[in-house]
Amino acid sequence: MPNEKKSREEIGVTFTWFCGGALALNILGILGLLFLIASNGIGHFWQKEIVQVRMTDGSAYMGEVMVRERNPAQQGEDPLSTGYRKNLKIGNRDLTGSDFKWIDERQSAEVTRPEWAVMLERLEWGNFYGTLSELKRGGTTVAKGPEAVWKAFGPVHEKARDLYAKVKKIERKDIGDVNYETERLRLEERRLAADTSIPDAEREKRSAAIAARRQAANERFEELNRSLVAYREELKADTVVMATASGQIKEISVGSIVRAVPANQLSLMGKAGLYLGRIHEFIWDDPRESNTEGGIFPAIFGTVMMVFIMSFAVVPFGVIAAVYLREYASQGPLVRMVNIAVNNLAGVPSIVFGIFGLGFFVYGIGGSIDRIFFAESLPTPTYGTGGILWASLTLALLTLPVVIVATEEGLAAVPRIVREGSLALGATKFETIWRVVLPASAPAILTGMILAMARAAGEVAPLMIVGMVKLAPSLPIDAHAPFVHFERKFMHLGFHIYDVGFQSPNVEATKPLVFATTLLLIFIVTAMNITAITVRNRLRAKYASSAV
Repeated sequence: MPNEKKSREEIGVTFTWFCGGALALNILGILGLLFLIASNGIGHFWQKEIVQVRMTDGSAYMGEVMVRERNPAQQGEDPLSTGYRKNLKIGNRDLTGSDFKWIDERQSAEVTRPEWAVMLERLEWGNFYGTLSELKRGGTTVAKGPEAVWKAFGPVHEKARDLYAKVKKIERKDIGDVNYETERLRLEERRLAADTSIPDAEREKRSAAIAARRQAANERFEELNRSLVAYREELKADTVVMATASGQIKEISVGSIVRAVPANQLSLMGKAGLYLGRIHEFIWDDPRESNTEGGIFPAIFGTVMMVFIMSFAVVPFGVIAAVYLREYASQGPLVRMVNIAVNNLAGVPSIVFGIFGLGFFVYGIGGSIDRIFFAESLPTPTYGTGGILWASLTLALLTLPVVIVATEEGLAAVPRIVREGSLALGATKFETIWRVVLPASAPAILTGMILAMARAAGEVAPLMIVGMVKLAPSLPIDAHAPFVHFERKFMHLGFHIYDVGFQSPNVEATKPLVFATTLLLIFIVTAMNITAITVRNRLRAKYASSAV
């Protein structure tokens, strides 16, 4: 008997160590994954030195060394005798057609770090690597030689960036406001034409007012267009002439340059400042070059807004359903079937929810809203097409089982004596649930919301059907009434990762950007979860007597 008891204890200790080891492996796996993402994502913004490689055949290349590895061994060749190769980011895509070049070190004759090697980050065609040759104004050379050009370049480039900011403001805000007003006038005119109850005199008066406003909008548009043309011509006036390592000459407009970096002259503090500037650009700027460069702010904004709308939709419905099933419904075969259906709903593929959202929300509810409230816009749909509202409600359905199950567990954990005490003091059942049971179940409800938010933030498949796009022309919130536009399409970090990583024509160049975006998505989800967990812990401490 003692031996049998000792044997059971040994089995229990072994099982405990086995579970602890499995947990440790899981933690190590997660930490390793985070380290891989962070190391590749954070390092993307650090400026490397620019090297110039001259080959034995006389060709030359300039760029940043991204990877150094052994050459692949051929059949029958000793892997240790193959030497090394380096992947050089040479940029100059408009000249070479490729951003990268593999360099076999056995065929390189000389590797140098030119003092005046400069990397230009451009609005189009990616980076350009070379040396500054000339600075021109209206076709006339105003500075020549790397050092002289660099001294004169700073003020000229700062002026060009100010002009570029004015151009973007006119394009995105001022002309956008005029287009918004023009569209409103068009719809107002269609409503007036469709309303047969208006007297002819009143109709003519309103038509004249609409025509006057349209004339003012057209005049404003022409004025903005003239300013835009003038600014663009001024942006083209200043150009910088670059010489590549191979001797090619390229004249580049200063207005198309985001920043110029003399990488081999930067101090540690200079590189740190450049690093922080690039991170700021990555978070707050709009994407460019088919999402492969620039920032990802619209995707961040769309992801966060969608998750919050989804949370506001799923929590009330999930809590109400759980309260009914737990507190009011008679426990019988029907309720058991509903519970089984709820649990099974959590295993339905997400794309099925996307198809349902397209049919029910977009075509069903959205189409009905258009016919009733936006008839003048038809056949162009307003709500009868994908948008952030329908995407959020689709994900609310997707995550509803999680909230229901978590809330039911929280309700079941509230001691029966608490309910009976409330009823004994004269409270009704509704008052008991509203003032006693639900507050005590709040930590469990927040747990369900946390799980729902985490899953919704990473879902992509259903969103591709109900409103998510590669590039959204405007945010769902702006200065135009009603200020929050639930019908607009939006960008999402999950789809942005897929698009940049797998749909980009230059996957090798965008791979670091995929890691950086993934790291940012993890950070956003973690920040939202930490906020919800903090609130949950405070509620748990407040209602500790409920044993939740």
